[in-house]
Parts: sequence; C-alpha cells; structure tokens
Amino acid sequence: MTISTEYTVSGIDDRRGTQTLLVALDVDGTLVDHDGVMSDAVREAAQAVVAAGHEVMIATGRSLNATLPIIEKIGVERGYAVCCNGGVTLRLDRTLPDGYEIISKSTFDPAPALRALREKLPNAKYALEDGEGNFLATERFEDASFGVEAIGVDFATLLDAVAVRVVVFSADNTPEEFTQVITEIGLSGVTYSVGWTAWLDIAAAGVTKASALEDLRARLGIHPRHTVALGDGRNDIEMLAWAGRGVAMGQAPQEVVDAADEVTHSVYDDGAAVVLRGLL
Repeated sequence: MTISTEYTVSGIDDRRGTQTLLVALDVDGTLVDHDGVMSDAVREAAQAVVAAGHEVMIATGRSLNATLPIIEKIGVERGYAVCCNGGVTLRLDRTLPDGYEIISKSTFDPAPALRALREKLPNAKYALEDGEGNFLATERFEDASFGVEAIGVDFATLLDAVAVRVVVFSADNTPEEFTQVITEIGLSGVTYSVGWTAWLDIAAAGVTKASALEDLRARLGIHPRHTVALGDGRNDIEMLAWAGRGVAMGQAPQEVVDAADEVTHSVYDDGAAVVLRGLL
C-alpha cells in the first residue's frame, strides 16, 4: 500500500488527458473535514477535474439536501450524484427546474431491523428518511447529513414508514461496543455500515454506493478500469473495491485501507486534492 503522490495506475495513466474517467468522491472525511470544511486546495482540484471533462460524481451517505451544496461547490452542473449510500441517484442538469431529477430510489421496510435494534439498544436515537425525502426521528435527533429538519415522531411511527435510509446513534456505547452489538444482532434483509462513532446507516438489501455507481458506469459506457474512487469510511468499502483505482484517505480505518488500492494523505492534509490533481 502506497501514499498517492501522482497518477500511476497501469492501464489508466497512459490514457491521461484522452480517456474520460468516472471519479466517485465521498464527502465527509474526504472532500470536507469533520467540521464540514472544504479547503481551497480540494475545491479547486475538484473543479479542475470537472472542467477537464471527467464524470465527477459525489457518492455520499448524506441525504439529497445535504449533498446539493457540495455538488455546487465543486462545480458539477451536468452529470450524476449518489446520495443515501446508494439509495438515491440524481441526474444533474442546470436546465431542469430544480437543477436535478431523481432517477433511482431504493426503499425498504425498516420495521424488522428497527425492532431488532431497539431490543438491544433501547436508549439509542433513531431516524429515517422516507420515500418523500422527509426525516422522521425520535428524541429530537438531528444531524447535518439529513439536510432537512427532522420531524419528531414516536418509535411506532418509524415502524410504519417506508424508508430510503435509517440512521441509529447511541451515546451510551463506545464505537467498539456499538459494533459488537450490531454484529450480535445479525441484521438481515438490509445493507448497513457502522461509522466512526456509535453510528449506524442502513439501506435496502444490496444497495451501496458501489451498486449505484455501477449502474451509472454501465449507463455511461465507461470501462471498469477507468473508474476512480476516494473515501474514508466503512460505507466506502464496497466503492473502493469496485473502482479500478480505489484510494483510501490517510485517516481511514484499517478495513477501509484494506479495500483500497492505495492510500493518500489525510483529509486535514488535503489528500483528495493530491489525487485529483494527479488526474489532470
């Protein structure tokens, strides 16, 4: 595993400047730091790759409204984006009334997973994004990744909803304890990933950033080896393994590093900018 300083992947570097790449970018911990700040170096590098004509796609666990400001900041006016860990795919076009349209949405019944989680984590906070883009949450649960103000509901209301994304957060557990509980529960019929803290994201079965990106890659007719992905979280593992060149951020946990082809610098050292500049 090496630190990325230039673009040197065999089968891609010899096409630099002539071959359109699909470049999938995680947001939190990759394009922005954990305070939500994007450096000028990262923003300018991303804008340059967009201007060069590559298919630059945000691929994030954030919901739609929290993703749109990032898309605007890096200058993508036409193309695609993946939200909700693959649960929602957007087509971006400034000529559309909203500047985008939803072309794919994967929903699921959250009740079985929620019941299993509630039994083991009765004091955790629960939220879900429904099929209309609303967030329903217990205990005034709010997070910047929601992109909208959550509507306070009781747990029974969550059980009756149709979900695109479910989020669970426990302030009572360490990340290690939380991960152990989730493993013991053995969630089935859904796809899930555990975050940096005692945080769980759940999507429909088989839905990941990678599954959504593969649909877009096929739609665009881009060869698999001409795909690049950057990420730092456990919800990026499938995406990094999927990409022709998967790059983990320097602060990524070991299981994320293991899924990648290489490692760049951390988000605080503008690791994404290093990789993006190398694509030009």
